Amino acid sequence: MIDRPNAILLKFKELYGTSKGVGVTRAPGRVNIIGGHTDYNEGFVLPIAIARDTVVAFKPNGSQELNVHSMALEESGTFPLDAPEMPAEPQWLRYVAGVARVLQDEAGLDLAGVDMVVHTTLPIGGGLSSSAALEVASALALTSAVRVELDRHKLARMCMRAENEHAGMRCGVMDQYTALFGEAGSAVRLDCRSMQHELIPCSTDTAKFVVCDTGVRRELGTSEYEERRNECERGVAEAARILTAQPVEALRDLVPGELSALQPELDAVIFKRVRHVVTENARVLDAAKNMRLQNYVALGVLMDASHESLRDDYEVSCEELDAMVEIAWSQTGVYGSRMTGGGFGGCTINLVDAEHVDSFCKKVAVAYEARTGIAPHVYVCAPENGAQVIRAAS
Repeated sequence: MIDRPNAILLKFKELYGTSKGVGVTRAPGRVNIIGGHTDYNEGFVLPIAIARDTVVAFKPNGSQELNVHSMALEESGTFPLDAPEMPAEPQWLRYVAGVARVLQDEAGLDLAGVDMVVHTTLPIGGGLSSSAALEVASALALTSAVRVELDRHKLARMCMRAENEHAGMRCGVMDQYTALFGEAGSAVRLDCRSMQHELIPCSTDTAKFVVCDTGVRRELGTSEYEERRNECERGVAEAARILTAQPVEALRDLVPGELSALQPELDAVIFKRVRHVVTENARVLDAAKNMRLQNYVALGVLMDASHESLRDDYEVSCEELDAMVEIAWSQTGVYGSRMTGGGFGGCTINLVDAEHVDSFCKKVAVAYEARTGIAPHVYVCAPENGAQVIRAAS
């Protein structure tokens, strides 16, 4: 195992000539226990921040350029702060450059040129929010470099806007918010409309969360992700036309009891998308209540139902995710299993009785590799603290 802090500083010195006075920020990834594709519909989600994270080493360089190196990809890129366009290559630099642009345009910050080295322990494209971790860690580095501290609610929205407008992914705010507001020992029940959250105690003594990485990476796209958002927007417009007694501004405004009135009027595919989001919001609220009560059986049932809805109604699962979930469902001690993240690949999240965790991890890994030919990464995770400036640059 590498000495991570030393490796980062050595790389910084190799690239930029010195490691003295280097600042450091970190932002965690997240696992969403339940609440798939509800955040951009102004709904509810129940994620946790996790120990796997992205670290940025940074130092002002006296210029008007951002020089950024990714240790994971062994690539470097440069972005002039006054550039009229986002960088074409490397594509990952757009997340950092986009954050810089939003900080300039929305927060009105006079940013300084900064040299940066990025190191992550998150699987890129694995559904654990590596992009948001990069955005948040970069935002803290850029603001720290000019001695500014922004309100974290505003910062979450700005990082989301950077990804929406400059990296080409119209995500919701869950990932950035969790990276900033996560707390050890608690899940974050976030209302994505009000941007307010409550912390739900998340004991890991009797049941643990296990992440199973399918090893499959699919560009969330672009097309499929955008198509789902468009379908939800069509559902909102149709629901507003049909349910005239109430305002419908987002799918968040609908409740399960109204689905029967909508079904005859909606296109079959649009109805399935609407049904997923409406029932998923209800599942999140129930899941938070059951987590508070440590009713893991009920929480597991909700997780299972979430996966089935994401698979059948929202259609964002894939063969490998379904295989991983089905294998998990057959194991002793598992309460529930579902895909996590945007879908089309990535990871599952599993709630497992603490006494059976070790056997669960081993048996799932063996069975999945036998079924798919892919050796998965399987590991236990727990709620961790959100992003921080570990050390300011000097």
